[in-house]
Amino acid sequence: MTTPATEMSASAPAATDVPAAGLAAVRRPRRMRVLSLLALLAALVVLAVVSVAIGSRDVGWDDIGAALGGSAEGFDRAAITRRIPRTLLAVLAGAALAVSGCVMQGVTRNPLADPGILGVTMGASLAVVIGIAWFSLTTVTGFIWTGIVGAGVTATMVYILGSAGRGGATPLKLALAGVATSAAFASFITAVVLPRNDIAASVRSWQIGGVGGGTFFSISQVLPFLVVGAVICLLAARTLNTLALGDDLASGLGTRVALTRGIASFGAVVLCGAVTAVAGPIGFVGLVVPHLVRLLVGPDHRWLLPLSAVAGSCLLVGADVLGRVVARPTEIDVGIITAVVGAPFFIAVVRRQKARGL
Repeated sequence: MTTPATEMSASAPAATDVPAAGLAAVRRPRRMRVLSLLALLAALVVLAVVSVAIGSRDVGWDDIGAALGGSAEGFDRAAITRRIPRTLLAVLAGAALAVSGCVMQGVTRNPLADPGILGVTMGASLAVVIGIAWFSLTTVTGFIWTGIVGAGVTATMVYILGSAGRGGATPLKLALAGVATSAAFASFITAVVLPRNDIAASVRSWQIGGVGGGTFFSISQVLPFLVVGAVICLLAARTLNTLALGDDLASGLGTRVALTRGIASFGAVVLCGAVTAVAGPIGFVGLVVPHLVRLLVGPDHRWLLPLSAVAGSCLLVGADVLGRVVARPTEIDVGIITAVVGAPFFIAVVRRQKARGL
């Protein structure tokens, strides 16, 4: 599936900010990559345990063990049984958003690419809200399909807007088009929801972005979409490395540039749209994580994608735990936490890229 959003000009700077001839120079030793992966996996396990144990109310290890064994007797064990799917959803959503952002940076060769910044997340949100308000959409699967379609249409529109004028689709123009689209779609969502008091409260809560409503049923519905999107992105990892060399050289090496970008972008759109449908719009994960992981393992997407998935899970689980403990006995949704972390990071990336012709 090839969309205009995947057709980027070869003149755009690489997301890794590394000249093509210097890619080999920044590759990390295999041992360092393996150690980084093991360290991230260990951190994820620790954060997952903390997420189950800590919240507005702390619980003991006996209750955790009993809840994992299937017992839901008592308030503490009931709380744990609700935290387990919440933690699983945070793991899946963080991994999906990080991989989606990493792929978008690779196919566009744009260091500012991110599902939220490019407006894809808000496009999926608008599609879901319209489905709820105008078409009485109620099923999780319906939300997911609608979110994916909305994400794909928005990606196409942002590319068209960002391609207007001289120079084609530069990183700055794409970012501005994405931000403007997000602002416009946020207004459209408000316009759709305001006359509908019956859905206003639930939609506004979902629109913040969070994993508190995660259930085993919703996870079972979204998991096949996430698996498909992740497999597509991982299979495109090697060709994403080739694209980093530039379109002309990639074509000379036998890569079908447009097809490669189309397939990888489709995987990223599926991941973003599916997660947004079940967790709401959660921003900046796809921007922050790939840049940080790139410092550990270099620009090789064969390592960058899987490590970004694990690091994205760590970030979202950690943000969810933080949101639960900083405002006890209430909580702050994870979308707010990631925005607080990601907005300064976005500004830093913009300032860093300014001198390089952003």
